[in-house]
Amino acid sequence: MADGLDAIDPRKYELVLIDCPPNFNVVTKTAIVASSHVLIPAKPDYLSTLGIDYLIRALGELVNDFNEYADLDSDGTNGRISPEKLGVVFTMVQEYSGEPISTIRPFIAQTKRLDVPVFDAYIKENKTMFADASQYGIPVVLSSRSGPTYKSVIGGIEGFVTEFEDKIGLE
Repeated sequence: MADGLDAIDPRKYELVLIDCPPNFNVVTKTAIVASSHVLIPAKPDYLSTLGIDYLIRALGELVNDFNEYADLDSDGTNGRISPEKLGVVFTMVQEYSGEPISTIRPFIAQTKRLDVPVFDAYIKENKTMFADASQYGIPVVLSSRSGPTYKSVIGGIEGFVTEFEDKIGLE
């Protein structure tokens, strides 16, 4: 995967996002080894926050194991890796009065106590808008909607994008 990413013309793409399944299998491990940064999308709920803690520990072990192997590699084809943890972006966040609902706030707070940054911005839940986007193949941001709910959801997405660009140094 790293070789394939290296072959991409940087004049055509500033950024490549690799979406992985929510488990720590060979696909996810390969993507991490090939990446300079790791972004962790997660629901603010009990099982997802447990998964974040597991992922952070497993990420550290993967990096250590890979680098030990790279140090033993006599021909130098496998360089060391050090993917930066960009942080957790919460998704499917339910709001009340412009704030995450009270039942999910403890999970957000718990995640902030882990050894991983947490984005201030989050992706808000709106079952209708996101279901329509999937059904019709049109991203939410390109929807023809214009009401206050749409603007609120788009505001959350734009906030995340701005914060993401700042963290990785995109202009």
